[in-house]
Amino acid sequence: MHYIEPLFRPPSEARSLILQVTNGCSWNRCTFCEMYTQPQKRFNFKPIEEIDRELAGLASAGIPVRRIFLADGDAMTLSVRRLRQILEAIRRHLPDVQRVSSYCLPRNLRHKTPDELAELRELGLSLFYVGCESGDDLVLDRVSKGETFATSLDALKKIKAAGSKSSVMILNGMGGMRYSEQHAKNSALLMNEAQPEYLATLVVSFPMGTERYQAGFRGEFEPLDQQGLFREMEWLLDTLDLENTIFRSDHASNYLVLKGTLNRDKARLLETVRTAIRRPGAIPLRQEWQRGL
Repeated sequence: MHYIEPLFRPPSEARSLILQVTNGCSWNRCTFCEMYTQPQKRFNFKPIEEIDRELAGLASAGIPVRRIFLADGDAMTLSVRRLRQILEAIRRHLPDVQRVSSYCLPRNLRHKTPDELAELRELGLSLFYVGCESGDDLVLDRVSKGETFATSLDALKKIKAAGSKSSVMILNGMGGMRYSEQHAKNSALLMNEAQPEYLATLVVSFPMGTERYQAGFRGEFEPLDQQGLFREMEWLLDTLDLENTIFRSDHASNYLVLKGTLNRDKARLLETVRTAIRRPGAIPLRQEWQRGL
């Protein structure tokens, strides 16, 4: 396997084969994301012939593969024709693969129909990790996401109409102090409309500094402290109205670990968050040295 590093994957794909079909991200303008900023990560796609050779090599080596994640951050920007070729190559060389997944920007699906996504699902591509980040149009504009509440919802509805599953990421703290409440509540309203199968929250982090991020917010971004993050989580959970969504807030960036199914576990999760707010020290939290991306 030939990789152009660094590589990134969702936590739940830890045991999956990472098949790099594109390099970098075709958008790559989000001010909160530093994943693909190195010179070698300039967006490009891997020729189908090279992908086929890599899969053939895995098959000849007898390496068992059950799940495959299509990297990098923007594999779904590929045409349906190219994705079909990749999935057919996977099926040809590794017939025991049970699931193929990919990151998916909402814009990736603007020119793909539910029927086309259903065809890809039949070929194995059945789970999309969608970085909505926020449901608030002002916050999305400030961070140069290039999406809106409406475009994110349209993409999530297409995925559901195709019979596939979506795992949505929301970034806790992305609006800073000024926009915290509207970021949380509008994100929840987006999820209520979309009803994703999975929902996860991460805390926005800036290992390379906040200068680029502050520019989008015109200098008015004030990061949330621990209590501010908990209050934002309370607003999010309190507004969410989900039928059967697996919820996780257990990424290493989070201070407070939360797991459950919404709405079934909503009251328990809210009580945990409110205890962390009202009785500091009563709930075990991650220490700073335990946190990271």
